[in-house]
This record gives sequence, C-alpha cells and structure tokens, in this order.
Amino acid sequence: MIRKVKVGKIIFGNGQLPLISGPCVIESREHALKMAESLKKITDSLGFPFIFKSSFDKANRTSSTAFRGPGMEIGLAILAEIKKEFDIPVLTDIHLPQQAGPAAEVADILQIPSFLSRQTDLLNAAAKTGRAVNIKKGQFLAPLKMKYAVNKVLETGNNNVLVTERGTSFGYDHLISDMRAIPQIQESTHCPVIFDATHSAQVPSSTGGKTGGAREYIPTLAKAAVAAGCDGIFMEVHDNADAAKSDAATQWPLERLEKLLSDLKRIKAAVTSL
Repeated sequence: MIRKVKVGKIIFGNGQLPLISGPCVIESREHALKMAESLKKITDSLGFPFIFKSSFDKANRTSSTAFRGPGMEIGLAILAEIKKEFDIPVLTDIHLPQQAGPAAEVADILQIPSFLSRQTDLLNAAAKTGRAVNIKKGQFLAPLKMKYAVNKVLETGNNNVLVTERGTSFGYDHLISDMRAIPQIQESTHCPVIFDATHSAQVPSSTGGKTGGAREYIPTLAKAAVAAGCDGIFMEVHDNADAAKSDAATQWPLERLEKLLSDLKRIKAAVTSL
C-alpha cells in the first residue's frame, strides 16, 4: 500500500502523475517567473498536477567556480513570489540542517539531494518542519536501502515522504536506470516514487569540470518509468537549455515539453487501464 502524500491540492500516490519541474537553479527573478508561467500553462492545458522546482543554491557543483544560484534569502523570496503569483506549490533543495526552517516557510517540499540522502541531521531537520520531504536516492544506494533514509523521516512523526529515483552509478562516470527500482522502493518504503528523467541522463564530471549527459535519452527514460508505475515525474526544463547555468546537458527544452508530457499521459492511461 502506497502512503499518500498531500502537497497543497496535489496528492501523490493516488493514481495521478504530478510533474515536478523547473530550471535546475534560479538564474534570475525574471527567468524563474517566466519559466513558472510557461510551465503552468503547459501543465494546465494537459491536466498535469504541477509543482515548480528550482534551487536557490547548488552546493554540489563539479567546479568551485560554477554558478550556484542567488543564495537562500533572495532565492526563497523569488520562490515565494512564484508560489503567490501562480498559486502553485514549490520545491527546493536544502544542503544543511539550518536551511530547513527558513526554506520550509516558503517551500511546500524540501528536497534532499542524492549525495546527502543518508545525512541523518539533514533528514531530521527537514522532517521536523512538517513539510513534505523528497529524498533523492543516492547514486551509490541500492533501491531497497532507501527504507533506512525514509525511516529517519518517519521516526519524527512526519509521514509526508517522497523518494526520487535518479539512476545508479555504473563505473566511474555513468548512470544506469533500473526500472525495477520503482516497484522495489514502493514496496519496501510504501512511499510514492518519483522518477527523475533528467538527472538520470547525466554523465557526471565528463566535460572538463562540468557534468555532461545524453539529453536524447530523456524521453525513453521518462516513458519507461511511467510504464513501470512511478507516482510522478521530475524534469528540469529550460527555455534555452544549452545556455543554462547548471546542468545544461540534461535540461529538457521547454519547446519540446508539451509533446513529451502528452506521450507520458497516454502511457499512464494505458497502464492504468490494465
């Protein structure tokens, strides 16, 4: 039995396919607002429940000189404006326990980055805010091991936990998405499982101090995950993906999003009818 997670008017685990989407990092107020408006129009037209995602700080960039974002104070103010302007839930990453409280004043979902998915203090701090917590599975963790991270949140009394599958490390710089992970995580944690179609296409640290990737495989991965029964899709989307300030190789182009979501909707309907 999948535990339902309510985020505003959206419910994960009840047969819907919510989309968590937005640019990897907040590049500017104007860009974030433009992306939120564009994504809301597309998802509204297709009937997709939508949560806007963007990070105020990317603390895990490959290079110390890479763009990290506007910082917590400015970034949260931008997310708060988006939340109010478009009446949509918002999600952002936190990297330190002390970020949980301030972020929870704005964000409806606090996201734990994959490399931090075992950090007890961070998980506990996020859980104690009462906000939904999205734990991204570490690339180094087997799917069945995620129950230990989930339990750290549940033990605080917060049952609003999502788990995001984003591929498993293969060798030094490749990721493999094993679709068995989706039912394995669902069955072992009873949490809704989100599939991250964009990070799963990454090739970490492959392009001279930047993370590369294979954008062309994002539709294949997303379609396979929906067919495998995921409870939501996570996709980083940009209106000029090649020029994005973070994860340029694997952000999905905004102009191609509607077609892909339409395909996913048809696959979801087919799977549901079985």
